[in-house]
Amino acid sequence: MGERSVSVVVPALNEAGNIRPLVNEILKALGDDPDLEIVYVDDGSDDVSPEIFEALSRELAPRFVCVRHQTRCGQSTGVLTGIRHAKNRWIATLDADGQNDPADIPAMLKVLFESNQPDRRLVVGWRQKRKDTWLKRFSSRHANRIRAGLLGDDTPDTGCGLKVMSRELFLRLPYFNHMHRFLPALVLRAGGEVVSVPVNHRPRVEGVSKYGFHNRLWVGIVDILGVMWLQRRAKVP
Repeated sequence: MGERSVSVVVPALNEAGNIRPLVNEILKALGDDPDLEIVYVDDGSDDVSPEIFEALSRELAPRFVCVRHQTRCGQSTGVLTGIRHAKNRWIATLDADGQNDPADIPAMLKVLFESNQPDRRLVVGWRQKRKDTWLKRFSSRHANRIRAGLLGDDTPDTGCGLKVMSRELFLRLPYFNHMHRFLPALVLRAGGEVVSVPVNHRPRVEGVSKYGFHNRLWVGIVDILGVMWLQRRAKVP
């Protein structure tokens, strides 16, 4: 594997219409990497996604692999499964709905490798011009303010699925459901650093969102309290 080769991890649930277009965009953005790996994690889709994944595995092997959860486990577990199966040292994650732009990944990798210790750095996408409904933008903006105030992670947009880091850094972090939304706080807790960079954001054109206001609000409050507990008990040598 190349010294700076990347595995792109994409957790997906019932995103059949977005799979091929997104894979093509990833290949366009990162195809010059001879060891590029695209790892989809199918979180128990019941649409035609499995058939598409099987076809892509045949067409693009070994650059494309799909791991399937027999039962639905959520996005954080999907990210964890994908990173565990990834072969490369460096990881890029993005959402499967097509709203993240893979063309932003090379610039994020550049920021990652500008560090003297890239293994300790998390680069997070910052969606400055959200292409979501007003309710989603409103709830996200206030949730980010509350989270930043309580956790002190100094990150304007932890909910962006577009992130770049080392595989080793992620696997050192404590795992829990919904942890993907708290990666900046967890990385800082582990003695790492976090850099946010502006990224493109696009409207969803296929499928439907798996998240709503209520299924984020209440679990988010509990999760923040849990991360605060972890922060108070961290000991970084």
